[in-house]
Amino acid sequence: WTALGQAGFTRSDSVVGVGGGATTDLAGFVGATFVRGLRVVLVPTTLLGMVDAAVGGKTGINTAEGKNLVGAFHQPAGVLCDLTSLETLNPNELVSGLAEVVKCGFIADETILDIVEADSHAAVDASSQANRELIERAIRVKAAVVARDVTESTSRGRDVGREALNYGHTMGHAVELAERYTFRHGAAVSIGMVYVAALARLAGRLDEATADRHRDVLESLGLPTRYRGATWRQLHEAMKVDKKSRGDTLRFVIIEQVGRPAIMQAPDPALLTAAYDELTR
Repeated sequence: WTALGQAGFTRSDSVVGVGGGATTDLAGFVGATFVRGLRVVLVPTTLLGMVDAAVGGKTGINTAEGKNLVGAFHQPAGVLCDLTSLETLNPNELVSGLAEVVKCGFIADETILDIVEADSHAAVDASSQANRELIERAIRVKAAVVARDVTESTSRGRDVGREALNYGHTMGHAVELAERYTFRHGAAVSIGMVYVAALARLAGRLDEATADRHRDVLESLGLPTRYRGATWRQLHEAMKVDKKSRGDTLRFVIIEQVGRPAIMQAPDPALLTAAYDELTR
């Protein structure tokens, strides 16, 4: 903000964010807050940035208390994705971004899962047609969900709005906080999806085969599906400050079948710990 003020930025100027998800989130937040709103153009250079962070207008920064607790909704004027930039990524960074792609498969577009299952090696090849199709499909899923619920305010009962995009993120953000943000976001979301699939299965709301499919698909891409880095108490406390919580009530995005997200509110504590136990095996 100081730099923009010293440079004389006004509402006729724009902020351009080039980089990964944290960079585009920060650029968007600066654009949302300086003079109460500047135009923002985002150029994500990571897979996660392309399919998630740069699309949809959520901006934010982390605090010591939790992930993205300070932020604003501010739609970018444009997003430019140059897929050739992905060929320069560390392989682990590319794989991390695929967790958000898989998430879109489970909540909305089963073809994403089919593509990964057909050839997981092509899915992690930044130069492949399969990788390009996965990215395009994930962006379409997110754009369609956001268009129906821009400010994440329409979830009612079985009608889940933009919150569906938080599938796997309640536990995922808790893992990131426990790891002091040294854990890749996609890896944490992968763990979070496995956790919430186990939770839904234990509650009788998801069949065993679909829960197992989470581990199979994510592991085929090289993503983690087990976690022993923090105690249940640590993770539970971290989840209490999740944005989807209401007061002291935990709320989780689950799926009841592929393409059918739902909200689970105030799960039985015994189910929460049982799902955690499965995560540590």
